[in-house]
Amino acid sequence: MRKVGTISRGIRCPIIREGDDIASMVVNSVIEAAEAEGFALRNRDVVAVTESVVARAQGNYASVDAIAKDVKAKLGGDTVGVIFPILSRNRFAICLRGIAKGAKKIVLMLNYPSDEVGNALVSLDKLDEAGINPYSDVLSEAKYRELFGENLHPFTGVDYVKYYGDLIRACGAEAEIILANNPRVILDYTKNVINCDIHTRARTKRILKAAGAERVFGLDDLMTASVDGSGYNAQYGLLGSNKATEETIKLFPKECFDLVEDIQRKLLDRTGKHIEVMVYGDGAFKDPVGKIWELADPIVSPAYTKGLEGTPNELKLKYLADNDFAALSGEELKKAIENAIKAKDANLVGSMASQGTTPRQLTDLIGSLCDLTSGSGDKGTPVVLVQGYFDNMAD
Repeated sequence: MRKVGTISRGIRCPIIREGDDIASMVVNSVIEAAEAEGFALRNRDVVAVTESVVARAQGNYASVDAIAKDVKAKLGGDTVGVIFPILSRNRFAICLRGIAKGAKKIVLMLNYPSDEVGNALVSLDKLDEAGINPYSDVLSEAKYRELFGENLHPFTGVDYVKYYGDLIRACGAEAEIILANNPRVILDYTKNVINCDIHTRARTKRILKAAGAERVFGLDDLMTASVDGSGYNAQYGLLGSNKATEETIKLFPKECFDLVEDIQRKLLDRTGKHIEVMVYGDGAFKDPVGKIWELADPIVSPAYTKGLEGTPNELKLKYLADNDFAALSGEELKKAIENAIKAKDANLVGSMASQGTTPRQLTDLIGSLCDLTSGSGDKGTPVVLVQGYFDNMAD
């Protein structure tokens, strides 16, 4: 039995540019890393590639002007309600620039006390002190300032209410900002709405349409086709995008199942090992201190090989040790647990012995591990190799 379980390694790669053969670059980098560091590749290892370099290799970019043209064509170019955006210079600000350039007036409606992924505009304690009910009360920008003054983001130091308002006006549009959590509120200002929430977008669209909105588009409905030769994402639109330059945005990668299968084939040809491959974006985890939920992409993994489908099917070792085999210890306990693992059912759903084993999608779990491994800064490891993830102590 191996004495080490799951290992996650960041793999350094050359800088990937538009048009590069990313599949070959990934395969070469993984094999070179294994040779340089003296570790072996095994069947059921996982090679994960960050979505950012996949989109870059695809050349999946769009300009602010392309976004503006799409917004104007779909929303009419007059007053547009923009509701529930996340507070992010990287994720949303450049989208807002394009939206503002495609309208005469933007009514920006922000969630409070925090946005969908946990960036706070004001604390719950301050709401309680002011007697404000975030489920029903609508705050104008002036009322927000009167009650709570200036609130800087604890990590970025940005006052997002001011930042977004200034950004809209700099693009030539009039700006009005309100804070509310009921999507129907925006219909008091305009019937043309862009809802920018990520994981609740389908519900928000349904509520707005039922309440009488005339035109409702999510971020996932913008840039779903090329505008004047731009990049696009037919499934997710602007969701999952990131700022590339002051005038361009990098979209979430387009269909990339062919890519992961190509990498898998190349690895099999070069190593003789059947290795799983996935593309990953944001991990699905929450920072307990900053209260920020990391998942600002529409999905953790937009593409993966078939061996990564499904959820874990694991027994909880501490349950077995404390219950089924409470009278055993030492080597006898170890053998009993190994035998229980070998004899476990193919589907443990509902079993008490599997409680607490995190029954989430494998791609969400592994993608979160990869996101934490690669980071988002200057590590230079856009590829992650995960080994031993599918092992258990009975193997």
